[in-house]
Amino acid sequence: MTLEEHEAPNDVRPVVLIAEDDINMRKLIATMLEDMPVRVIQATSSQQALDYIESERIDVVVTDMCMPKVDGLEVLRFARQHDHLTQVILITGYGTVESAVDSLKAGAFDYISKPFDNTELRHTVEMAVEHNRLARENRSLRQKSGIADDIEIVGRSASMDEVDRLINASAAYDCGVLVSGESGCGKEMVARKIHNLSGRSEGNFVALNCAAVPENIIESELFGYTRGAFTGADRNKPGLLEKANGGTLFLDEINNASLGFQAKLLRVLQDGTYYRIGDTELREMDARVMAASNRSLQELIDNGEFRQDLYYRLKVIEIDIPSLRERRSDIPVLAHYFLHKHSQRLGKPVTDISTKALGALMRHDWPGNVRELENVIQRMLILSTEDNLNEDVLPPEFREGVESPTRALDCMPPQSLEELEAFFIQKTLREQAGDRAMTAEILQIDKSTLWRKMKRYGITEP
Repeated sequence: MTLEEHEAPNDVRPVVLIAEDDINMRKLIATMLEDMPVRVIQATSSQQALDYIESERIDVVVTDMCMPKVDGLEVLRFARQHDHLTQVILITGYGTVESAVDSLKAGAFDYISKPFDNTELRHTVEMAVEHNRLARENRSLRQKSGIADDIEIVGRSASMDEVDRLINASAAYDCGVLVSGESGCGKEMVARKIHNLSGRSEGNFVALNCAAVPENIIESELFGYTRGAFTGADRNKPGLLEKANGGTLFLDEINNASLGFQAKLLRVLQDGTYYRIGDTELREMDARVMAASNRSLQELIDNGEFRQDLYYRLKVIEIDIPSLRERRSDIPVLAHYFLHKHSQRLGKPVTDISTKALGALMRHDWPGNVRELENVIQRMLILSTEDNLNEDVLPPEFREGVESPTRALDCMPPQSLEELEAFFIQKTLREQAGDRAMTAEILQIDKSTLWRKMKRYGITEP
């Protein structure tokens, strides 16, 4: 069955793709869905399913878990990587708790074991179709209203794909989120992204850095105060909780908050009410609270420096952002993203980064993470007088070994052959504007091998 047989330019019904190598099971599922207001496509193999996913918009995928060459989990990951709004339902005859957990962690809409109840499967597909419709409508409305994602979380590694999945999952629910990671890795950007995708996006995003505000005034900043509450309080001042009403309050570096402040914050989160300092009027809080930490809160709890009850209240969902040195394959992507972003802003017609300069960037350990990389790219742009960034404008500490004749592969990080391979795939894809067929031809591998390697290294098109 070919793709052309299913093409219907004027057909706006949701598309359900059935990926099942067993012809009887495939036809059974298709028969169950035939009177639904959907367009059904049947894939006889996992490879054919990947081709369909790549060539047209698929709203829901119903896939067998166990298929030759590429299993259902790989189909799931490919579909979600291609379009994170695609909903995937996995079916298997070998259901275990572990496989169910793995599929849901990978972003599956649901997981059904054989033999399944026909009504249950049909109902699950209906819910997946509706979930997809609402998600697409929400994205369309946001784009039309100008609220669409203006924050881009850049990265194509598997670890950043997981971060992106958790962002989308937590945006749908009004729950606490704890974002952890080293300084400079983009914790506030993740929180803002969640806010922008959530139902509170039209409200304010209010940030409070718990390390930057002195302890003696942090409470007045958060709760506000009334005139005469203390020396210097010459007017009523609303706190950040009031400013965040209907929106999101982001508490950055919560690990620096004192135990006294933690206790008062916990009370607010538990009761949903608070007082301005010096006031007797009880006020209600209508803000989603997210927090970030650049240290392990569990270690602080063990040392008696952080309240365990507050920790559990904050981390309904925890998003751990890996350091840049833990995802080196993202460095070329980020470097070119910042190059494009700041070359336009600075009015510098710079279009590329030399392989020697890029190699030096990939060998660096980046203690300042993404923030440090962005600053380095800006510095290089300011100093550059050519149409590409080369090693001459690298900071001095980056130049060691760049000109060494013994470094035949000085454009590559020396960590492993896998990183070398991932770098070449990313670079070739970018040079070919994301054309997979041309990239596979240049690298002298077939298209399915290229996709497997892209999946393995967490690489998507540029």
